[in-house]
Amino acid sequence: MSRRRATPVFPIFAIATLALLTGGCGQTQQTQKAQPGGGQVPVVPVSVAPVIQQSVPVQIAAVGRVEASAVIQVRSQIAGEIVRVAFIEGANVKKDDLLFEIDPRPYQEALRQAQATLARDTAQFHQAEANVERDKAQLKSAEADEERNRGLNQEGLASKAQSDQSIAAADALRASILADQAATESARAALDNDRAAIDRAKLDLSYCEIRAPVSGRVGNVLIHQGNLVGANGNPLVVINQVNPIWVSFNAPEQSLTEIRRSAAARKLPVRAVPRDDVAHPATGYLDVIDNTVDTTTGTIHLKAVFDNQAGGLFPGQFADVVLTLGTLDRALLVPSEAVQAGVDGQMVYVVKGNQTVEPRPVTVGSSFGNKVEIQKGLSAGESVVTDGQLRLFPGARIRAVPASQVDSQAL
Repeated sequence: MSRRRATPVFPIFAIATLALLTGGCGQTQQTQKAQPGGGQVPVVPVSVAPVIQQSVPVQIAAVGRVEASAVIQVRSQIAGEIVRVAFIEGANVKKDDLLFEIDPRPYQEALRQAQATLARDTAQFHQAEANVERDKAQLKSAEADEERNRGLNQEGLASKAQSDQSIAAADALRASILADQAATESARAALDNDRAAIDRAKLDLSYCEIRAPVSGRVGNVLIHQGNLVGANGNPLVVINQVNPIWVSFNAPEQSLTEIRRSAAARKLPVRAVPRDDVAHPATGYLDVIDNTVDTTTGTIHLKAVFDNQAGGLFPGQFADVVLTLGTLDRALLVPSEAVQAGVDGQMVYVVKGNQTVEPRPVTVGSSFGNKVEIQKGLSAGESVVTDGQLRLFPGARIRAVPASQVDSQAL
């Protein structure tokens, strides 16, 4: 009986074990290549933007409130009954338009009385002047008699009594003339007083028509027709002058020096956009810089003036205000989302030529819309990462994709 040779088991087991170990070692090496510390860096999808250099306006943005350039409380300057309201509430009125009418009859009567008094005093003045002329004529005759009687008395042809009588008559006429002249001056003063009374009566009569002192928009009637009003009493209506119109706003105290310097050189343009009418912005210029800084808020109060011909700005409404101070030449700009908070301050990820990134600290300046100025750390023409920074690390390899696809891209 022949014996069959048994096949050794050990070599087969050794070969299988070696193959298993070899495969496991290859898998470990492949895994290491996929990790940051391995041989191959993963590609990270990000969005990028170039660093651009351009001139941009230096602006201050604020929220402002529209104010009337003048608020006039219309009052009556005389007492009387309101017999007419001549405007429509809420309408625009022009300067000197009739607003109210006060009953004029008492003031018409006062004017007639003043005119009658003037006529009477004028007659008395003329009478006083006539008396002066009469006495002057009589004095001339009396002086002639005085001279004649004096000569006759010296010649013995007339008595001394006759001479004394002529002298006394002349002296009496001289005194009468002085009295008549005083009466004339008194009558003249009365005439001046009468004329002043007439002027006052005419002025009071003109106050019966209350007219708009400025052009603007009237509000509600505060005292209606038929009511009695007193001189300088409660307001009858309020007029807001809306052309021109002001927009009041605040700027940071840190900007005060630049605002004053720029305002001294030229009129600074201001753009106001009503919050309820963004399609119709208004353009004006800075008109008032307040004389003190508000220590509570750390701001300076400013006012811009607008002609408001179209009436787009309305007192009391809010508006977004942009004050332009000047132009910043050759500014380096990047999207604001490119700037991140780093360990040592603000930083950006800069894209290198081999499509890897490096973190770089930057000094950030002013904001211009959705862009910020980089004062230090970047050069024109470089590119920075604007989205996807959370996946990055120094030396990470990137692939530029649209911002909308950053989160949907797998590593």
